[in-house]
Amino acid sequence: MKRDIPILVALVVLSCFLWSCKKVIKLDLDTSSSHIVIQGDIYDHRGPYTVQISKSVNFYDSSTYPAVSGAIVTISDSAGNSDLLKESSPGLYITSTLKGIAGRTYTLLVKSDGQTYTASSTMPAAVGIASLYFQKSVFGNNIFPSVSFNDPANISNYYRLVYFINTIQQNDINVTDDKLNAGQTINYVIRPSDTDNKLVTGDVVTIWLETMDNGGYEYFRTAGRERGQSASPANPTSNISNGALGYFNACSVRTITAMVP
Repeated sequence: MKRDIPILVALVVLSCFLWSCKKVIKLDLDTSSSHIVIQGDIYDHRGPYTVQISKSVNFYDSSTYPAVSGAIVTISDSAGNSDLLKESSPGLYITSTLKGIAGRTYTLLVKSDGQTYTASSTMPAAVGIASLYFQKSVFGNNIFPSVSFNDPANISNYYRLVYFINTIQQNDINVTDDKLNAGQTINYVIRPSDTDNKLVTGDVVTIWLETMDNGGYEYFRTAGRERGQSASPANPTSNISNGALGYFNACSVRTITAMVP
């Protein structure tokens, strides 16, 4: 029975979070003016997929971003399909018919307040996770999850690892590429910055491996670089036009779950 628990949790995490996983990153730290913030995801699993639209706030203001309602949001793919998104709640737009398929390029079009914003993202083929295991630190006796996966050869690959403890998504940003180990096995150790949230025996850990294109990768890479590490942080690199903040990311996802021994 215990052996079945990680599998069941993996299925629950994948079905519940593929369209609702939040990747909110504090933005607009380098300017006092307000900007539109667009955050959209397409996955290679059944939708609906979401686009969240809000307004940035000043660094010294509340971290609650005002929702942008009434926008016209469409997503089309390179196979000729198009989906007009519906606003399910203030600032949250969801797809109805679109399917995420590896190899296709997806184009986002947002019209709001007389402005037009566009972005494109190509979904790479999925990369499976070979193993998830745990290792203890030399000092402090902390437990870290370590993920192993085989990088496909002859193409540039970009990855993001989303980390869940007992189905709760952790806030750290974990990204890597294959510049130093193309076509080889990549072993990635997740070392959370939140030292108060330590793994203990019996915790169920799920790792969500996103394989993405360079545009999505650069957004999360620069967000992770700046987050809490600079006195004057800059906004993450956006792949959306017309000065919008945020990202549009079409990525394939594979997950693995294990219980801490």
